[in-house]
Amino acid sequence: MASPSTVAATLSCSSSSWLHGFVGPTNEISKFPDKRIPMLVLAQKKAKKTRKIILKEDVIDLGKRGQLVDVKAGYYRNFLLPTGKAQIVTPGLFKEMQMEEERIEAEKKRVKEEAQQLALIFETVGAFKVKRKGGKGRQIFGTVTAQDLVDIIKAQIQRDVDKRIVSLPEIRETGEYIAELKLHPEVTAQLRLNVYAN
Repeated sequence: MASPSTVAATLSCSSSSWLHGFVGPTNEISKFPDKRIPMLVLAQKKAKKTRKIILKEDVIDLGKRGQLVDVKAGYYRNFLLPTGKAQIVTPGLFKEMQMEEERIEAEKKRVKEEAQQLALIFETVGAFKVKRKGGKGRQIFGTVTAQDLVDIIKAQIQRDVDKRIVSLPEIRETGEYIAELKLHPEVTAQLRLNVYAN
């Protein structure tokens, strides 16, 4: 077994030779005792690991179907891809998505124009006549419902209207009333109703 003094001598010798390999001989180190050599360390920034994807279905807190979003690669790889909720954007897919978007916009525009034309028809027709059994004075038996108005529209101008879009005031007596039809989120038609007793 080696004595402690020989181990220390070997250690000091090997550590100084290790230092010589990097900086040179020890007498060169003693020339610049006060000066330190600045060392520039460049660290590479962590690359952003995001993916541009198109959602195939609605995802809570992320977006709606067909929307283009940026997500972290791990979220896409571990959740969206296995569940089939998203797809990575490729140039061909992006072009296809834009064409689909344009088609949807054109369809929305067509539906809105159709609703505006229907509203114009309803407003130019004049008053729709509603006949009810009369009671005392101006009162009528029962009330006029949305379904009654839908049936009258069908009979007079041959148009099918959903009763859920009809908004009627409460009608319990004869007179003239205004009903509203919400034909489109941006188009509302007003109809005049003339309620009379027979």
